Amino acid sequence: MYICDDLETPVHTNVISISEKTFEQLFQEYWQRMYVFALKTTDNEDDSKEIVQDVFKSLWERRESLSIRDADRYLLRSVKLRALEFIRNKATRQRHHNIILDRSATDYEDQHIQIKELNLKLQRIIESLPKQCKNVFKMSREEGLSNKEIAKTLLISERAVEYHISKALLTLRTHFGNTDS
Repeated sequence: MYICDDLETPVHTNVISISEKTFEQLFQEYWQRMYVFALKTTDNEDDSKEIVQDVFKSLWERRESLSIRDADRYLLRSVKLRALEFIRNKATRQRHHNIILDRSATDYEDQHIQIKELNLKLQRIIESLPKQCKNVFKMSREEGLSNKEIAKTLLISERAVEYHISKALLTLRTHFGNTDS
């Protein structure tokens, strides 16, 4: 107990029960103050609105189990806690985002180098194929011609085109260590 009774926090004996009507009254009375309070903390209008909305949503969802004695204190404290939680989560998300960006850049560079190396290896293997096999494979894969178009252009049968493509693919699988289709 305080020495001076005037300094004591008044004890509220009236417990507020949340009905639809009291919820509306609380919303009308406190929404603006709560929003301004959140805005001072977050410095963002949309985030502040969302924080206030979350507090009221929580109030409504927990209306049957809550016993509020001082609505003003309860609501402003809830907004303060939500705003601080929001700032903490935002900082954490930003740190994670930066980590991902750093890793992504490194991974991208590594992958880019690996792709260049694989392409060089692929080109060397293709260039080492017999002339006709190399021509058929390039026409098929690089130019996108059908077997029929390749056969007509090179004056060979479609069966020969299929043979050369199969031979080239087998050679590639062997060099890249993949025997699966």
